[in-house]
Amino acid sequence: MKKVFIDSDVVISSLISNTGAAYFLLNKTDLKLFISDKSMEELERVVEELGLNKTKLKKLIKNRFRMINIKKTTEKMNDYVVDSDDAHIVEGAKQAKATFLLTYNTRHYKIDKISQALRIVVTTPAYFLQYLRSIS
Repeated sequence: MKKVFIDSDVVISSLISNTGAAYFLLNKTDLKLFISDKSMEELERVVEELGLNKTKLKKLIKNRFRMINIKKTTEKMNDYVVDSDDAHIVEGAKQAKATFLLTYNTRHYKIDKISQALRIVVTTPAYFLQYLRSIS
């Protein structure tokens, strides 16, 4: 089973629309999904700001995700991101021993560096879904 770390923007997308790749991947697959406690804080804030269903978020996280508790993001993780605010996502993916990191903000990450050093593929939900369909 593939280990996949999910950026919070993908979770938000799945809450907004039940027809996209994000919704399908988070709700209709048997992937081993991960999120971090820091991402959860961000998700709760964004759900509040956008007026989305908090219960739906909590149910999704409880039923589908494993939580990675990030005590501290190491300075080295800043080497893999354009904005240091995203370093915790790479840290979470590394701690989860994920093979993939799904995000809509691929430009925020130094994809080649992450792939070479950490062996994690950073991609969008749509490309990942295409990949899954190509191997099945």
